[in-house]
Amino acid sequence: MTIHELNILQRNSFSRNHPYTVDERIVALERLQDAIIKRETEILAALHQDLGKCEAESYMTEIGLVKGEIQYTIRHLNRWAAPKRVRTAVSQLPGRSMLMKEPWGVVLIMAPWNYPFLLSMMPFVGALAAGNHIILKPSNYAPATSQVIFRLISECFPAEQAAVVLGGRTENQQLLEEKFDYIFFTGGKQVGQLVAEKAARHLTPITLELGGKSPCIVDESADIRLAARRIAFGKGINAGQTCVAPDYVLVHESVKEKLMDEICACWMDFYGNALENPHWPMMISPRHYDRAMALLNGQDIYFGGTGDGIRLSPTIVHHVSWASPIMQEEIFAPILPVLTFERLDDAIRQIAAGEKPLALYLFTKRASARDKVLSQLSFGGGCINDTVMHLASCHLPFGGVGESGMGRYHGKYSFDTFTHEKPILKKSRFPDFKFRYPPYTEKKLNIIKKLLK
Repeated sequence: MTIHELNILQRNSFSRNHPYTVDERIVALERLQDAIIKRETEILAALHQDLGKCEAESYMTEIGLVKGEIQYTIRHLNRWAAPKRVRTAVSQLPGRSMLMKEPWGVVLIMAPWNYPFLLSMMPFVGALAAGNHIILKPSNYAPATSQVIFRLISECFPAEQAAVVLGGRTENQQLLEEKFDYIFFTGGKQVGQLVAEKAARHLTPITLELGGKSPCIVDESADIRLAARRIAFGKGINAGQTCVAPDYVLVHESVKEKLMDEICACWMDFYGNALENPHWPMMISPRHYDRAMALLNGQDIYFGGTGDGIRLSPTIVHHVSWASPIMQEEIFAPILPVLTFERLDDAIRQIAAGEKPLALYLFTKRASARDKVLSQLSFGGGCINDTVMHLASCHLPFGGVGESGMGRYHGKYSFDTFTHEKPILKKSRFPDFKFRYPPYTEKKLNIIKKLLK
């Protein structure tokens, strides 16, 4: 079946049948959850094959989060999907106002390679819960995981309800030529711009989960040992190939050396010689490895900086210039530039001069510093005294702002993203006020003004 034929199949099915009931969606989510549990070993093996992830990291950052999202959605779906009563304006009385929840229709989900299971299935769960028909396109850079996802979805759903399209750039281009009712894309800014352009031709609403240079601010009051451990964790997970990884550190000059030494000690404690540690993940491809190594050219390496052609050791570089190539693009590798500031206002000004980041992290003991950073800087989301963990909550939305993306998801926010809220006013047949109808008089105008002031 061609991509066009698959789209037509799903579109016809959606038009022909009523949207799935909430009970039917819950059954579908339970079926998906059972299939994931059944294939857990297979998923773990695929993630190791694609990215070299150990079982603990794969479960913590991918499988466990997806299972938690499914369970949370099942528990709350009846309430989310119920019509919502809202206040009725005085001018509309007597009447009742409500929001009806309905699926968009046929949705396209395009997923990246860095968390190939998580970032395919998390939006899939939201789209399924909302009652949509779904075409999922996982990344060709993670072929083993994409194959498992293909088998998983094929086992759980008929093609007219949900299907997986495998392949690379050609298939992506073919999909973007099709008309969808919603597109959800996770990936880089360049491709995100292309997705937006293609969607605009059909006026298709979109969510773009992109990235950017996410800063980590450490002031002089911070618990340096705690900050170092959590920065080392956030940067080390998935070998830095995480959209919300701390991209660079801005540390008060008085604690720079202590922070760097503590981060190095944490990495040694976590991984030892990372290149000899079977739990240390790989770069996704030789091309990505070469790109990351090229960013180290001319840099002052404080720690690490070695590689074996596919894996790159955790690395700190310092004495970094803001004009350096390493500060001009998202690093997406286990390389951590460290820059300094004298005053927090200077750090805020420097961050604000760039694009709005997907994430921001602040380590401080001072409420005044926290309030200043949160009120003066715009970013997608973040943590105070931690890194990356905001991503793991069903209760917090995840998404970018500005060039780091648009839209949000996770938990109820996923359901809302894949749902059209249809406003309905149910009016009483009586009384039928005459002042709303022509011909208009001064008396009618005065009544209208009183009602609408």
